[in-house]
Parts: sequence; C-alpha cells; structure tokens
Amino acid sequence: MSRTLPPPGATAWDFPRSAAGVRHLVAYAERAGLPVEPLLVGSGLRVEDLDRVQVVTAAQELRVVRALARLLPDSGADVGRRYTAASFGVMGWAMRASATLGEAVGIALSFIDLSFAFVIPQARLEGETGEERVVAELDATALPRDVRRWLLERDATAVATVLTSLVPGGVGLVQVVEGDRATLTFPARELDRPLVRERGADHAAAAAACQALALPRRERTGVVADVRVLVAQRLREGAPMAEVAAALGVTERTLRRRLAAEGTGYRALVEEVRSGLAAELLAVGLPVADVAARLGYAETAPLTRAHRRWTGRPPSAAR
Repeated sequence: MSRTLPPPGATAWDFPRSAAGVRHLVAYAERAGLPVEPLLVGSGLRVEDLDRVQVVTAAQELRVVRALARLLPDSGADVGRRYTAASFGVMGWAMRASATLGEAVGIALSFIDLSFAFVIPQARLEGETGEERVVAELDATALPRDVRRWLLERDATAVATVLTSLVPGGVGLVQVVEGDRATLTFPARELDRPLVRERGADHAAAAAACQALALPRRERTGVVADVRVLVAQRLREGAPMAEVAAALGVTERTLRRRLAAEGTGYRALVEEVRSGLAAELLAVGLPVADVAARLGYAETAPLTRAHRRWTGRPPSAAR
C-alpha cells in the first residue's frame, strides 16, 4: 500500500497556541506541590486568567516552561507522559476520529500548530518496500539553550505517548534522545492499523474544524499574531496599548512602528480581534450582555453599534 506523510503545518515554534498548554503545565506543578504564582512571573498571565484565556503566545508559554524547568529540571519526560490525544482539543478530536493510525498521524503533522509543541517533528518513510519504517526527527537546536533539553524530552515523549495511546499494545516505537535531537521510529505498516473510534465519529467534520481554527492564525504571523493574542487576553480591561507593548518588551512607539511595517495599526487590530471574538461568542449562544463584557464594553449599546459596523446587523441576528 502506498503511504505518504505530510509536512508539518508549522516549521517554527513561535506560533500562538491554546492556553490549555499552560494549564497543563500548571496542573503538573500543582500535583508536584508547587505554587502557581511563581510559574507565571513575567508571562503577563495571572492565576485568574487561566480559566478564561483561550490563546497564549509562544513566548508566554515559554516563560512558564522556563519556570517549571528551573524548579523541576528533570521533569520534561514525565510531563510528556501526561499527554493524550484528548489533551489537544480539536486536533485531538480529529486524531481520535481517524480511521487509521496513518490518518491520525497526518492530522497531527498537518495541524501541529494546534498543539503545544516547541520541537516540531519532521517525519519520513525509510527502507525497502515491506521493511519501511516511519522516522520522526525532532531537532531542538533552534530553542533557547536553557530549556532545550527539557522541551526535547517533553515533546518527544509526548509524541511517543500519544501514538501508543491510540493503538492498543503500541506500535513498536523506539525513542532515542541524543544531545539536542531525538528520533522516533516504528514500522510503517502500523500506519494502516485501524483505530477504535467513538460511535458517530466524523473525521471529515473534525478535520474541517482543525482547518477553520488553524487558517486564521496562520494568516497573521510575527508581531501581529502576538499582538492579537495579547489584545484578546486584555479586552475586558480595554486592551491598553501600553500593557500590550510592555508584555512584548517594547515601547508603544516601537510597537506602532512595527505594526505599521506590517501594514496595520493597533486600533485596527483591536477592532479585528473584537469582531472575530464577537462572532465566536454569539455563535455559541452567549448572551449579548456577556459578550459585551468580554469585549470590554461597559454596556450592550456600544457592542450593538460596533456589530452593525462590522456586519450590518445587530448582535441578536448572529445568534
């Protein structure tokens, strides 16, 4: 049977990611008896943010990783063993809705930017027909030196753990970590192994949901992507530019200049984030008053005016 493996959906680690990754790290630290607050120092996140923030920047999660690795330096692999496919939200849903392991691996690679990975796996097939093996290489040399080994051990172990969890009895996987690189190998025939799916699992719908979530994030990269995330985290307080600039470690003037170089401005991004978040929250039936509060409006009237400006309709028409 002809088999192919797609390239990863991201080649660098600095993509915005689900805040569930930070929550996972915090939960691990709490189980180890560590206080939460020191883990968040310098991240721009507060303890009360953890239940309401949906997306974080890679730099924010890296701050938490650095703190955890400093306090528990040998915990990387153990953290990796705590992940399952279900840990990865919509991407995990699509993996678990896959008919075969190969289909699940294809989802994981294509939408790696919906995971919490910092070390991006590159997978290929090697060997003669009938003896082919899947070889996944993880190269951590692009990561900051102080967290490189910790993240390599976490991410390599997480990949191995998730693969094994999808297939009862495992896939005969061999994991080798040497220096700043890791290699995972298993027989390519395992890609054809059927998975046990939940009744009614719809792989096409799950894959489409991954696409719908990933594409908007991929359209905005670099400083614009980070500003969007930081604005979304601060909308309740009005998303002051000074706070966002401080979180990025730059002055307001520098931030304006960098956004202008990307062809946009701060106010335009705030409007963009508000309109997108309003659409998401109204679509799931959140009351208009609650949506207004989450977007930083003191009452519903400003939201109504803004929504008419964005869509030509009142918020009630989007429900």
